[in-house]
Amino acid sequence: MASFTLEQLLDLVVEYDASDLHLHVGQAPALRVHGEITTVECPPLTPEDTEGYVNSALAILTENVGQNHPEVSAKHKARLESEHGGSDFGFAYTDPATGQPKARFRTSIFKSKGHCGMVLRLIPYRLLGLQQIGLPDKIKDLLNLPRGLVLVTGPTGSGKTTTLASMLNWINENQGQHIITIEDPIEYYHPHKRSIVTQRELGNDVPSFAEAIRAALRQDPDVMLVGEMRDLETIEAAITAAETGHLVFATLHTTGAARTVDRIIDAFPANTKEQIRIQLAANLRAVISQVLCKRRDGKGRVAGFEIMVNNPSISAHIRDNKTHYITSDIQTGAVFGMMTLDTHLLSLLDRGLIDKREAIAYAQDVDEMQTKVLQR
Repeated sequence: MASFTLEQLLDLVVEYDASDLHLHVGQAPALRVHGEITTVECPPLTPEDTEGYVNSALAILTENVGQNHPEVSAKHKARLESEHGGSDFGFAYTDPATGQPKARFRTSIFKSKGHCGMVLRLIPYRLLGLQQIGLPDKIKDLLNLPRGLVLVTGPTGSGKTTTLASMLNWINENQGQHIITIEDPIEYYHPHKRSIVTQRELGNDVPSFAEAIRAALRQDPDVMLVGEMRDLETIEAAITAAETGHLVFATLHTTGAARTVDRIIDAFPANTKEQIRIQLAANLRAVISQVLCKRRDGKGRVAGFEIMVNNPSISAHIRDNKTHYITSDIQTGAVFGMMTLDTHLLSLLDRGLIDKREAIAYAQDVDEMQTKVLQR
């Protein structure tokens, strides 16, 4: 029998400000704290232990949506047993003493070597301000745009969801808009403020990103969030939404503005690439690419950003298939609010927020970064 209940482990996640909880057969429960995996002092988990944790998580999920909905946990069990072998969902963890929510978790259940495993990611309740996550004030210019496509990119776990949540929250607080989000699953909850916020979850509210985008166009939206542009159909739908007069935010698992543009274009068949370059050149407004670095003081992590804002020169590079020139335009585009990732990393280094090793590890041009770091 497991040494800790799931609720006790969730308490540890909150207490240590961990980002993730890992539950695997043959391994003690493990927390990711400030980017490092740390195991909890207890015996390795058995298949019965992990299955019990999965059932506990599904029970909490069912409780979240009401006692009269046992089909909720049954649906996720069925998805776990399906050929895809996995199920994702979010749930709120409530303090049993007060009845108040302690935290929200995004949960992924999977099979490994025939046994259940689970990873739970902590979703903070508190939405951070733009300055708190390190974005410059110039970003507000993008949030005031009437239409266009804004991409937030970076590897898994780089903070894209937090950045987008902060940006949408600023719009929600400062503008009277209708914001529609399409997420898999819903992570941050946005209450109605000055804006109306409609949040739709893949699998529960909508069948696919692409279909949800098309449906959203009939729901009087001003701003749309597409949780992930993961296939050609979704990319086409997002660009069409931006083209037809909406401000669309979306994510991609890429690093760097030029690579992001190339990734989108490469998703299309050869005979349509010319057309998509023209559409992207006209409708892409900005690419915000980010990484998460360990803080020098060991107290969490800090985001490093690259910001590309589309202007006539960058638009021409996209249209003419010369995206390799984009980085040069970013380097000289400070007046438009642009900055390269390496420039921002050096700024974080100079301010004592990260150390030299982190600056080099996340640099786009490692050789040049090593030279500049040695000069400091």
